[in-house]
Amino acid sequence: MNRRVVITGLGVVAPNAVGIQNFSDALRTGASGISFDPELEALQFSCRISGTPTFENTVLESVFSEIERRNLQSTGFVYGVLAALEAWNDAGLSIETAHPRWESGIIFGNGSLGVGKFRESILQIDALQTRRLGSSAVIQTMSSAVSAYVGGKLGLGNCNTSNSSACATGTESILAAAERIATGKADRILAGSSSDSGPYIWGGFDAMRVCTFKHNDEPEKGSRPLSGTASGFVPAAGAGALVLEALDVALERNAPIYGEILGGHVNSGGQRNGGSMTAPNSVAVIRCIQQALIHSGISASEIDLINGHLTATIKDSTEIENWTQALQRSGADFPQIQATKGLIGHTLAASGAIETVAAVLQLKEQFLHPNVNSEDIHPEISNRIAVECIHPTKKLHKLDVIAKASFGFGDVNACLILKKY
Repeated sequence: MNRRVVITGLGVVAPNAVGIQNFSDALRTGASGISFDPELEALQFSCRISGTPTFENTVLESVFSEIERRNLQSTGFVYGVLAALEAWNDAGLSIETAHPRWESGIIFGNGSLGVGKFRESILQIDALQTRRLGSSAVIQTMSSAVSAYVGGKLGLGNCNTSNSSACATGTESILAAAERIATGKADRILAGSSSDSGPYIWGGFDAMRVCTFKHNDEPEKGSRPLSGTASGFVPAAGAGALVLEALDVALERNAPIYGEILGGHVNSGGQRNGGSMTAPNSVAVIRCIQQALIHSGISASEIDLINGHLTATIKDSTEIENWTQALQRSGADFPQIQATKGLIGHTLAASGAIETVAAVLQLKEQFLHPNVNSEDIHPEISNRIAVECIHPTKKLHKLDVIAKASFGFGDVNACLILKKY
């Protein structure tokens, strides 16, 4: 059995916008979600800017009960729940159900979840105040927190699980959901990922010197993918969610359709041939992209846009070289390529999901968000692809197929192929 899989709902909590319509508007205008972070300054971080989602308390009140809102410290949990429920509602699906929805499931990943809550719990335990932890400490800190909570809220009776594969997490969760539907094991899966915000998540990256420290006085210029003056990524957080359905099921209920998932591939470079915990094995990256094309049944020439991983580190030029080799396209023949992280920073485990939401919105609404802060293209990149591939000089005439890729710590890779429906 090999059913077609379509996207019928979207949800997002991003640094530059919360909610699908707001996010679409922010993408179109190139609005930045990066700002000065006084907490990072107080803690003497080298990088003192971040991408942290903001929203009114009324948003929380619309989802969580008064009891649930008490001691609600896990930002990644909150972001994930908000994005997932928005996607479900956006798909036109009901929440109330008397019995489990055996045909519907959830695969929602994360990196580190509830670290702030862990810290609070540790301090209370050390102060002999274990009984004051409350009933939500475990719920906010377990790796499957979002999938467990949302699955219960919606009565999802199919798979209910969480994945974690560093920066490839979100893209991997979407592919896993699509494959489950395509093989007939489910009719509908809510897929996505989230990431915590704050210094306890970002401190390790700051210590590794992979975060930028050169733009603390001009935050919006700090995230510079593809740029010759890139100096590291801007730490960020958020969540993205998508409702995937079998095409026949979506058509039967007259669901809105954003686009189709043709296929994809995940692999690992095994930390060989130049690959390591922090560096990609280029052979594996190229293989991942090419296998994604094969699985999707399309040729490299059909790709109109690449939504890259592109973190604003020294690996950006390597990523472009890998794409040119994988597609056997370069110069002016290279597809349009974009780096959503220029607008929102690096949301870590949430990046694949948020950036896929961005790709799907552009596919449905037929626009390209700008590549901000990349006016000074890195010479190793401009030597391989034309400037017009990064900064289009002509009006968009066609956006039919998008390749979305994510590459993560541990030498793990994921590539997804999306098509206009």
